[in-house]
Amino acid sequence: MAESQGKELELDVTNIAHGGISVARHEGRVIFVSDAIPGERVLARITEDSKKSFWRAETVKVVEPSEHRQMHVWSSASVARAPEDRAGGAEFGHIVPAHQRELKRQVIVDSLQRFAKLDTPVATDVTVEALPGAEDGTGWRTRVRLHVDESGRPGPYAARSHRVIPVTELPLATSAVQEAAPLAARFAGEEHVDIVQPSVGGARLIVGMQKPTTITETVGDREFRLADTGFWQVHTHAASTLTSAVQDAIDPELFDASAHNLDLYGGVGLLAAAVADRFGPGTRVTTVESDSTATSFAARNLAEWNGAEAATGRVERWIAQLAASANSRDRARLRAATIVLDPPRAGAGKQVVQSIGGLQPAQIIYVACDPVALARDIGLFAERGYALAALRAFDLFPHTHHVEAVATLVRR
Repeated sequence: MAESQGKELELDVTNIAHGGISVARHEGRVIFVSDAIPGERVLARITEDSKKSFWRAETVKVVEPSEHRQMHVWSSASVARAPEDRAGGAEFGHIVPAHQRELKRQVIVDSLQRFAKLDTPVATDVTVEALPGAEDGTGWRTRVRLHVDESGRPGPYAARSHRVIPVTELPLATSAVQEAAPLAARFAGEEHVDIVQPSVGGARLIVGMQKPTTITETVGDREFRLADTGFWQVHTHAASTLTSAVQDAIDPELFDASAHNLDLYGGVGLLAAAVADRFGPGTRVTTVESDSTATSFAARNLAEWNGAEAATGRVERWIAQLAASANSRDRARLRAATIVLDPPRAGAGKQVVQSIGGLQPAQIIYVACDPVALARDIGLFAERGYALAALRAFDLFPHTHHVEAVATLVRR
């Protein structure tokens, strides 16, 4: 065991860091502290001191609380519990919702300044918008994964651990998911049980690697079919919020319905449908997704638009092949295009950004679930001649550190 691991220190917490942890300093060293709020003084236990540049610690007692601290919305994750017995997945639950959004705003702005070198009003005058629902930020989660311990008790993992924390409450989940959760205890011996509440029909359990079945999700008047094991936004209002946000993010003066418009990392076609719905049934848009099951559903979900297509492929390979094979006519249509991309948490990355930049589309709509990855990619796009024209952020995951952003990038 390292010399300082397990030691308890009183620390003054100064600011928030990416990942839902707060920052303190002790004798010049940065310490990342969980379950704390900037402005507080806490007693924290060192859990990792192997890094020269920083240590990690967990709050064991709040000495001087922030005015923004509240009783944790999930008792299973409360600071009143021993750190190793706290359920993961609600790391901001001890912070009042409005201040959660302020901390997320700070992380976005800091990320853009540090990784994209942006200090413009577009990058700094950001607000994190609340979604409809309960004011206390509970009851929104339509998908929950519960792991099963050796005794058959279901629950989430503890933070940064594979230790199951048995729970009897799931306050972030919808009432239907909460009501179905006790049934997970019937499946001792399974690694995990997923509980899913689609828009149409009641909650269902997916046990282990169970064969998927088809469910229906609705966004406004539109229906989307997908596998119950497939990806869909977890907040009850997330899909509709992102649909509207992407539609609003597209500059109509730069949009060409006949261009080679793209929806990258398109899943079952949610954002391709958003584009086509706004600009009409003649809109040409190709959605690209590596999961062939999702692509099959996307083709059906987009069937009413004659100009919509669904392609299966890894985006980095598909977009590179497109660039390599495009003739002069194709390149003209790609230069007129709007490209929407919604990459995984790690972001699009240098290879994809380079390929997109090489196509020189008229505008890029980037949907991001990680501020640092977004900022890094915005910086890469800037090197290829694209400027951040607009940015909105949304609190799709209350009581967690996660935040969604929709950025508009235009060719300079």
